[in-house]
Amino acid sequence: RLLVKQGLQGPLYRELMTVVRENNISYQTVPLERIEIVTRKNHQGVLAWLSLIEYQKIENLLPMIYESGQDPLILVLDGVSDVRNFGAIVRSAECLGADAIVIPEKGSARITADAVKTSAGALHTFPVCREKSITKTVDFLKKSGLKIVAAAERGASDIADTGLTGPLALIIGSEDKGISRELMAITDESVKIPMRGEIGSLNVSVATGIMIYEITRQRGTR
Repeated sequence: RLLVKQGLQGPLYRELMTVVRENNISYQTVPLERIEIVTRKNHQGVLAWLSLIEYQKIENLLPMIYESGQDPLILVLDGVSDVRNFGAIVRSAECLGADAIVIPEKGSARITADAVKTSAGALHTFPVCREKSITKTVDFLKKSGLKIVAAAERGASDIADTGLTGPLALIIGSEDKGISRELMAITDESVKIPMRGEIGSLNVSVATGIMIYEITRQRGTR
């Protein structure tokens, strides 16, 4: 993400804007005072936030998974916003054999040092795809042969009673709102983890780890 000083001109500015447009980088034109609230260093009118990881593109990654002979297992996080929950989910996904995680450009946990630490470093190697439209991405996955399964507190069936072999995308909702109606409308199935205690729900990262384990258990050794 970029902050660009209002009124900035010249060949370097034009070159910067060309790179921004070609790479679909989010930017905002702001008064000089806004930039200097963030930093007093020599910024030359431009301030950038750099990601700690290199994001992947799902349309590039998916064919590679298929070509490897594996059935893809993609996690789609619909608004998981807590950085530690996000880091823990990435750690579980890497340990248990998922192939990639998809997150939205907006409304998702930021990739921070805390997220990397909670992931035990998995964020440095595990594929994360940051997509503009989660709904369009899920539709792409569906058209690419993946079964779309929603993990929901009130899912239609217990996860252990549901066939979860074959190419699959597992949608995980946000901590407070769950999965959006828009996404639920295009899922093939919804599953839940049966609760035995008095507390009716699990932390989102714990629930995701259980879900991934059950999927890989049904598939056998990946």
